[in-house]
Amino acid sequence: MNDTTFIFGLVAAVVGLFIWGRLPVMLVALMVPLALFFAGILPLDQIFSGFGDPIIIFIVSLFVVAAGLEAAGVTAWVGLWLARLVGASPVKLSVFAVIIVALLSPLISQSGAVAALVPVVMLMALRMKESPSKFLMPLAFSSAAGSMLALTGTSKNVLVSSAAANAGYGAFGFFEFAWAGIPLLLGTLLIVAALGRRLLPDRRSPNLPEDFGQHAHTLTEQYAVGSTSQLYGVLAASPLLGKTRETLDQASGVSLIAISGLAPDETSSKTFAVGDVLVLRGDPEALRQYAEVNRLGAVAETEGSIADILFNRQSGLAEVVVKPRSKLIGTVMSPGTVTESGQLVVVAIQRNGEDIGGAHTGDGDTAPGVTLQAGDHLLLQGTWRALERIAADPDVMMVDSPDAVRRQAVPLGPGSTTMLAILAAMVLVLATGILPAPVGVLLAAMAVIAAGIITVPQAYRAIDWNTVILVASMIPLSTAMYRSGAATQLADLLVAAVGGSSPTMLVAGLFVLTALLGQVISNTATTMIMIPIAITAAGELGVSAKPVLMSLNVGASAAFLTPVATATNLIVMGPGGYRFSDYWKLGSVMMLLYFAVAVFWVPLVWRF
Repeated sequence: MNDTTFIFGLVAAVVGLFIWGRLPVMLVALMVPLALFFAGILPLDQIFSGFGDPIIIFIVSLFVVAAGLEAAGVTAWVGLWLARLVGASPVKLSVFAVIIVALLSPLISQSGAVAALVPVVMLMALRMKESPSKFLMPLAFSSAAGSMLALTGTSKNVLVSSAAANAGYGAFGFFEFAWAGIPLLLGTLLIVAALGRRLLPDRRSPNLPEDFGQHAHTLTEQYAVGSTSQLYGVLAASPLLGKTRETLDQASGVSLIAISGLAPDETSSKTFAVGDVLVLRGDPEALRQYAEVNRLGAVAETEGSIADILFNRQSGLAEVVVKPRSKLIGTVMSPGTVTESGQLVVVAIQRNGEDIGGAHTGDGDTAPGVTLQAGDHLLLQGTWRALERIAADPDVMMVDSPDAVRRQAVPLGPGSTTMLAILAAMVLVLATGILPAPVGVLLAAMAVIAAGIITVPQAYRAIDWNTVILVASMIPLSTAMYRSGAATQLADLLVAAVGGSSPTMLVAGLFVLTALLGQVISNTATTMIMIPIAITAAGELGVSAKPVLMSLNVGASAAFLTPVATATNLIVMGPGGYRFSDYWKLGSVMMLLYFAVAVFWVPLVWRF
């Protein structure tokens, strides 16, 4: 068996195993470089070369940048903006998400745009009681149309532009690609709106994220904070003026939970001043008496104002459970208690689902505090950093990760300005080409970590290693197809098939072969293989190579039938719970759109 026959057999076997779906996709992908090694087609130093390919650095860095956008609250802000646009309409969500990804793709790459929008769209789908699988695949497909809006949309745009210039036909302009990209985007919108929900599976991934969009209100309701708390302003004649938190009379049955605009560690030494807004907790009569004695004025509470004071860009709420054998067992606490670190305050305490902190007796007396037991729930308030530190405390178990809550629920949180500046610099580098794309994105990822937006462990967790291994394992297959002559053999068959036929038949055959190759090898590798064939065939027919190259470019973008065709297809596979066989249903309709644009529209713009 020669190398070409083995390569064709390997491709068929890999595709078959992907469709079969009984083996993990990552395991099947890792079989590819091993098969090439044992067959003697590629040496040891090349079968794993994909793991050192610049595209891997590019993809890994994009995951880190996307995590930075999420950690800084940028994606939460985009989610809020998107929510206002779409309301409760699933169709609007599909359409606007497609538009946003398409417009972002030329700026931060296809993978970057999809990776940034996946968590936003998943949460919005869950809030609509819809399956995310109905919305995520169109994100990957729309990024392909978006990449055709500008020269910097994808590396294959640069390849065909350079090839046209080298062939003497002149390079394509920066936005000239949009003549093909805009019809592709409009067609994608139409297909997604009309057929997307019918052709996509109704399936939920086992790793769906929790929705923390209303987390502050959920916790304040669970612990009855809103119904037992009131806002009061310090008046000019108040005896509290000049006093600190430690000097307050806690025997009154009223607890100071928070001072508006200040974190717990800032309130310990803070002396009360006129105009300070206090969040006080207690029963209505105790609160009334305390306000009267201490000359406090009730502040009209708007909807959610107490929750907003406790939960904002600087501070948040967290629910912890006292562990068995915890050092906290036997400790006396009550609402208003500041923890030993001075950075957190106890807002409420529950045992067996009932509030037990600061409970008042019938005669107006107040329990001196609660002796903590294993299993008690404490609602804590403090800065986000303080909450993240308590999450690692071995004496308590955090119910929900403060980091995960902040990423979703706090739009444009701490570090958002820095993150947006890093993003703008990265976009500038990608748009101008002053640095290679992998280098520019890697520098952005390093800046995200150096700025403290995310930590190194968070960066590692943000990377989808399944995607990285899949892409890296498939790169040697592209190399093997090129070196063995398998790809060239297919291209020669195309030239022989069209012979002296019309240019339309040439671009049609070129599209079919390019699109088929693009389902199993990278579209960049496909473009590099097909460019010399396209230029040669155009010369033999005596037509301009520009429309032929643009049609080839469209065909290389039509990688919709398999999850391994592009990194974006892989990015949505896990979150959407997709199987290998799910892609061809919507993907085949998209292929028809791209075929029509490549064969019939492109020659109208770039004449033969």
